[in-house]
This record gives sequence, structure tokens and C-alpha cells, in this order.
Amino acid sequence: MKVLVADDETLARERLRSLLEEMGGVTLVLEAADGRSALDLVMAEGPDVVLLDIRMPGMDGLEAARHMATLAAPPPVVFTTAYEQHALDAFEARAVDYLLKPIRRERLAQALARAHSLGPALLAAVGDVSRLPRSHISAPSRHGLVIVAVSEVRYLLADNKYVTVGWPGGELLTEEPLKAFAGEFGERFIRVHRSALVARAHVRALERTRDGRHQVAMTAVERRLDVSRRLLPEVRRRLRGP
Repeated sequence: MKVLVADDETLARERLRSLLEEMGGVTLVLEAADGRSALDLVMAEGPDVVLLDIRMPGMDGLEAARHMATLAAPPPVVFTTAYEQHALDAFEARAVDYLLKPIRRERLAQALARAHSLGPALLAAVGDVSRLPRSHISAPSRHGLVIVAVSEVRYLLADNKYVTVGWPGGELLTEEPLKAFAGEFGERFIRVHRSALVARAHVRALERTRDGRHQVAMTAVERRLDVSRRLLPEVRRRLRGP
């Protein structure tokens, strides 16, 4: 069994590695110090199970699980944490199991056995696994899972059943509805059209075209988005700030 241990504390990873190496059937232990690194290792190495700490800097474990669930073959996840109040979030994330630190060898063995028997089915059914807005947006592409930091996103543009996520590195297509993005990220984005949101922090200018339309220009991307007449007063107000 190939196991990925994701925890920002070096001592916690070393303890889990030591426990795992004592167990029969564990052939390889991979390590990550944050959720993003854990995702990269899941895609590159395909572990059989992930021991995922919930509270980590940057992308936390709950968000990492949400992104893992979009993979074609998501690994079973066992959440680890020192905080009992995270138990509910862990089970809402359809985790295979939940381990409270300090982790005992017997409980770890039980969790691994459960993960082996259940496989990825529970994580594949993952829903909204965190009450907090994500720090990253992810979607599958022909090159694998693409992950974009929300802080880098310039615009979200709906077209039929897809939403285009635009950032300086290009564009990403996701099937998440624009309404969900608007609800999750709130004040971070401004609605400029019924089918478009722009990142307030990256708006460079509100421009008027020769034919009288208004468009939003953003930093580090060439694309400009039209502003509807109905929303123009609100867009101006939001850009002026408080």
C-alpha cells in the first residue's frame, strides 16, 4: 500500500511515517507539507490512501479533499487533526475515517484497513467540504487537473453549462455554475454582466468604447468584458470603494 502523509508539522509527519513503516503492507510513504503539495503528489504518484491533516497553511485539508474529488480516480482520504471540532467537517467531506492526534497505532491500522476496503467511493461523492471559501479553483483538462489560486483569477465568464476561469496563465473551463462562485467569493468579485464576474482587485480601468459601450480592463490579461447598462452604476460604486 502506497500512503501519502500530508501535514504541515514535521514531527507529525515523522511520527506517522514511523508508525506506517512498522506496519506490514505499507510499501511507500510519501510526504507533503500543505494541501497543494498533497494534490500534486496524488496526481503524480497515485497513492492508495491519503492521511490528510485538516488545518494547514494555504490550502487546508478540507479544500484539498474537495479538489481530489474531481479526479478520475480519487484516493480514499483519512483526515487527521488535533481539533475535535473538525470531526463534523471531516465526515461531511465523506472521509473514510477521522483520526485525532496523537494518533495511536491501533487506530491508524483500523483506518487503513477501512480505506482499503471502501476504496475511493466515499471521496468521489464529496460535496461542499468546507464552510470557508476556497483558496484555489480546480478543473480537469486534457493535461490533468489544473489548479488556479483564486487570488490570480481575473474573471469568471458563463457560457451555456460552462464557466471560463480567466487568469494570466490562460483560461480554464469548469462546470460549476457562476451563481455558486458569486455566493462563495462574495465581495471579492464584482458582477459586471449577468454572465460575468470580475476580480475587484485586478480591475485596471472602466473604459468606454467608440460605440458607447462600457468595458472592464484587467491587469495581466488582454480580454475585456462588457458591462451591462443595468449594472453600470453598481460597478462604478463598487470600483470606487467605500
